[in-house]
Amino acid sequence: MPDLIIIGGGPAGAAAAVYAARKRLRTIMIVEEWGGQSVVSSDIQNWIGTINISGTELAVSFRKHVEQYAGEFLEIKRGMRATSLHTFNDHVEIELKDGSRLSAHTALITTGATRRKLDVPGAAEFDQKGLTYCASCDGPLFADRDVAVIGGGNAAFETALQLLAYCRTVTLLNRADSFKADAITTTSALAHPHMKAHLNADTLEIMGDTFVNGIRWKDMSAQGGKTGAEHTIAVDGVFVEIGLLPNTAWVGNVVEKNKIGQIIADPRTQQTSHARVWAAGDCTDALYHQNNIAAGDAVKALEDMYIFLRRSEKEA
Repeated sequence: MPDLIIIGGGPAGAAAAVYAARKRLRTIMIVEEWGGQSVVSSDIQNWIGTINISGTELAVSFRKHVEQYAGEFLEIKRGMRATSLHTFNDHVEIELKDGSRLSAHTALITTGATRRKLDVPGAAEFDQKGLTYCASCDGPLFADRDVAVIGGGNAAFETALQLLAYCRTVTLLNRADSFKADAITTTSALAHPHMKAHLNADTLEIMGDTFVNGIRWKDMSAQGGKTGAEHTIAVDGVFVEIGLLPNTAWVGNVVEKNKIGQIIADPRTQQTSHARVWAAGDCTDALYHQNNIAAGDAVKALEDMYIFLRRSEKEA
């Protein structure tokens, strides 16, 4: 029986596969597609060791690096999707979309997440043409420009704080009547002289020509939430932070999740509530979600899994 099954082909899955093979753990890697969320980014400038790279190029580099280790200790199942997870005292089983099952002593879930998309006119048209879902990837491209952030949680305010370091102005639009972000983060952002924020702000349209040049929104507080004054502001960029949808529905209730479906993992080891299952990257309840963090968490998981497997061998 293989030592390990890795599910996912983003930065976490790729990092785990390389480390597993180098440690000579017999590993099966299930990859539906390579790259993760950043595959849509045209210019990534924060992947450590690489000055800039497109999301497509990054995905290719993941694939090539992992494929260098394919062979005796690593089997890659490409174009496959996991549909369910089954756990037992001495092993785990992953069911695939074709109905087949794979067994191993342990599993590492790195299936990532999907950004909740903004559903208004112009959002799809200007996606990656001024509208982005990743400030860390694309924020520096908007230095000395006016931008907007859509959202009201910690991710939105953390994005705003990051953008305030180099953007001319940042306007935050929050559809709700209160901010969900913690008080310290909110206060820090709102105290900045180049920051504006609006509650009850319903985004109506992303405007532009070849690229984004404005955003239209309605003030829903004007008349009890029924109708309100519409506003248009000129911006060069729109950063959407309205939540992540973790790709974990297929896991079911086998491991503990939080209320939005993120897998709860021990931040020291990445182990889940089941002794033979670990998780890393954007599918987890980690405080921050970035490519570099996902890769690091996956390496952390692999180190712990290696110790677990070798200890289990001695006890057998």
